[in-house]
Amino acid sequence: METRNIRADLILLLVAAIWGFAFVAQRLGMDHLGPFGFNGSRFLLGAVSLLPLLLFFKPRPGTCKIAPMLRGSVAAGTFLFLGASLQQAGLLYTSAGNAGFITGLYIIIVPLIGLFLGQITRLNTWLGGLLAVTGLYYLSVGDDFSINTGDLLVLGSALFWAGHVVIIGKLASELDNLRLAIIQFFICALLSLLVAFIFEQDTLSLKNVALAWQPIAYAGLFSVGIAYTLQVVAQRDAPASHAAIIMSLEAVFALLGGWWLLEEEFSTRSIIGCSLMLAGMIISQFRFSRRRQQSLV
Repeated sequence: METRNIRADLILLLVAAIWGFAFVAQRLGMDHLGPFGFNGSRFLLGAVSLLPLLLFFKPRPGTCKIAPMLRGSVAAGTFLFLGASLQQAGLLYTSAGNAGFITGLYIIIVPLIGLFLGQITRLNTWLGGLLAVTGLYYLSVGDDFSINTGDLLVLGSALFWAGHVVIIGKLASELDNLRLAIIQFFICALLSLLVAFIFEQDTLSLKNVALAWQPIAYAGLFSVGIAYTLQVVAQRDAPASHAAIIMSLEAVFALLGGWWLLEEEFSTRSIIGCSLMLAGMIISQFRFSRRRQQSLV
């Protein structure tokens, strides 16, 4: 394996670790802020942290037209807001580990969305999806067939994360990626803060933001700003499917972070569920046939 490929894999592993431990920061941040106030703060910080990169990365000609950029950013930012909001609200009722694994289902949901877009879904996606759904049952459904409210909210967020991936996939070749990312983060922050001003007036204050500065800094600066940049750098030397497998380890780091920093405990049933879901995510990225097929991932 070439040195640059090894370096790309290590960078992607670091990205997965940063994103996984961000679930811990997201839970801790709500000790002082509501879900929307925390999301508004972290995405605003994330967007601002990317602004200096504009000095170093120049857009390709024709990729910064105002109307297409505005339409694309609003669509991406809205889906980002919906996915982040449901995930953050779900963390009020479920563990960081559960949230990490359930969020990771977007890796499987993305190609399934392709069915409605007339694209071919591979056999490995169906097998991976079956394993993941079985794992979700073990992880989230109790003996009385009730499902944890937080897990259900995070599952809803995975649908919007998948939609966000599809939108970005459509826009990536048409618009400048860095500027699209920054604007969508600002839009997500604006929508989050707007909802927070309406429904979270009792917790939304500069004092509470200051008290939650460490989780906000990690979730905004590291998870959004640094991890986004590292992902872009690493994926220049790593195939998309290969990168997806490594980044699916985000769920494992979320589990480790919850156990290590939040003292979350997991039953044997939960561990089985997490293992099945991780296996499903990884299998969904492997090709069982050498025949070229049209797919979203």
